[in-house]
Amino acid sequence: MFNLIISLLLCSGTLVGLHLLAGLELWISALIAMAVFTVVFIVITRIVMKKVGRLMETAQHDLQAGRTEKAIKTLESGYRFSKWQFYVKGQIDAQIGTLLFMKRDFSKAFDYLKKAFVRHWIAMGMLGVCYMKRNQVGKMIETFDKAVSATKKEALLWNLYAYCLEKVGEKDKAVSVMEKGLKKTGGDERLEANLEALKAGRKMKMRAYGDMWLQFHLEKPGSLVKEQSRSVMGRRKIVRR
Repeated sequence: MFNLIISLLLCSGTLVGLHLLAGLELWISALIAMAVFTVVFIVITRIVMKKVGRLMETAQHDLQAGRTEKAIKTLESGYRFSKWQFYVKGQIDAQIGTLLFMKRDFSKAFDYLKKAFVRHWIAMGMLGVCYMKRNQVGKMIETFDKAVSATKKEALLWNLYAYCLEKVGEKDKAVSVMEKGLKKTGGDERLEANLEALKAGRKMKMRAYGDMWLQFHLEKPGSLVKEQSRSVMGRRKIVRR
């Protein structure tokens, strides 16, 4: 990565210049050289990420205007920054993969999601769903394990993992995952409710997550609307006139 190389070269040059040419003690020269490395690395990182951020904003505007293909091309143009900064390509692949997945272009999305940055939990969750739909349970579990290790506090991710496990017949493992998720998140009402549902053999309730849940395409919007309607009608029946 150019960022690291430039920072190391300037660090080495500073060390040699101060110690050998200026005659400063080695430890002092080393401290100054490390400071130079840190400052240069941070400055270049901020410059590169600011440019990537502008691309993301442009792509977002295209997406809001319904120009999905243009948004994807805009994001792909950011690959040039991957030579400068670590993880840029993985973040861009994650963004493109999620866009394609939400468009239901699962085949193309899968190719990008496989290369997604592990800390992009939505992309990792979608990748796990792709593996589930391809009946690659081992890969699904491996993907979700990486995702929850990198993003421990996201309750929806733990719910999604357990939901997929239950779908492939791994109910006991799903319960274990939910129990672990409760500990990692510090407690969550929706996790607790779904854990009890799993233990009781009932269906997990995911409607509380709204659009965040629907983007994984594991449940049709219509089914959630019907469920919410039944809930509303149930509440109306107990209103006394």
